[in-house]
Amino acid sequence: MKSLIIGGAGFVGHYLIEYLAQAGRNVYATHLPNELTNKKATSFELDILDYDACKQLLLHISPDEIYHLAAQSSAAVSWKMPALTVDVNIKGTVNILEAIRHLEHKPRILLVGSGEEYGIVTSDNLPIKEELIAAPTSVYAATKATQTMLGKLYANAYGLDIIMTRSFNHIGPGQLPTFVVSSFCKQIAEIEKGLCPPVIKVGNLSAKRDFTDVRDVVEAYLLLLEKGNAGEIYNVGSGNAISIQNILDELLSLATVKIKVENDPERMRPSDVPIVFADIAKLKQATGWQAKYAINDTLKDTFDAAMQAII
Repeated sequence: MKSLIIGGAGFVGHYLIEYLAQAGRNVYATHLPNELTNKKATSFELDILDYDACKQLLLHISPDEIYHLAAQSSAAVSWKMPALTVDVNIKGTVNILEAIRHLEHKPRILLVGSGEEYGIVTSDNLPIKEELIAAPTSVYAATKATQTMLGKLYANAYGLDIIMTRSFNHIGPGQLPTFVVSSFCKQIAEIEKGLCPPVIKVGNLSAKRDFTDVRDVVEAYLLLLEKGNAGEIYNVGSGNAISIQNILDELLSLATVKIKVENDPERMRPSDVPIVFADIAKLKQATGWQAKYAINDTLKDTFDAAMQAII
C-alpha cells in the first residue's frame, strides 16, 4: 500500500508518517524547500501551486491513498496573509484534485478540513453535526469550507474517491507556537528557564474549544481512509469543549514559578466563536475510533517537549 502525504513536513504530517509507517504502509511525503523531513518517508519537494509538478509527482508515485494536509493552517495568520491563505488552501487543492482526476490509477483521498468551517454555532446546534451548514468567520475557515465544497464537487462530478474531514483543534508535542496551547507551553517554558520575565501574554481565554491529541487524530485519518464512505464529511474531534482558561490553568500548574497573566490585543482575533465542539458519532460509527489520550496527559507531554526544546 502506497500512502502519499501532501504536506508531510508539518506538525500533523510528522505524526502521520510515524503512524502509517508503523501500520506497514510504504510512505511518501511532500515538503517545501528547506523543510525538515521524516526519514520514515520517501520525500519529494513539491509546491502545490505548480500544477505540472503535482501531476508529474502523482504519475511517478501512483499512490493508493493520499492524505492532503498541505495548508496555511492558522486562522490568526489568515487575517494577516489572506491572499497566501487563499492560494495555498484553494488553488493548491484544485491543482491536486485536477492532477488526481487525470490519473489512470485513482487513489482514495482524504481532504483535511476544519471545524472552524461551521462558524458561530448557537447552543441548540451543539454538539455540531456534519449536516450543519458552514458559516465561516475567518479567511482560513472560508478557504477550508471552499475546499470541502470542491471535494464534494469532484467526488460527485468525476467519481473521485474523496473523504473529507472537519477536524477540530488538535494539539501535541512539537506544534508551532502560532497555536494557543503550544504558545502557552513555549512562553511558560521560557519563563521556567529564566529566559523571560514571569509574564504570559494571552488572547481570549473565555472561548471553549474541542481539543484532541494529534496522535489520536492521525489514527482517525487512517481509519477513515480504510472505512469511510466516499463523498462524505466526518467530524474529527474529542466531542467535548474545554475553555482556553482551563487549558492555561492546567499548564500554569506545571510551572514551578509564579506567572502573571496579561491580555495581548495582538492575540485577539477580529472574529471569534464562543464555543465549538463536535458530534463525532458519525466517525465512531464508520470506523470504531476512540481517543486514547486524556487532555491533561497531552498538555503535560506538550509542555515537557517545549521544555526540552530550550537548550
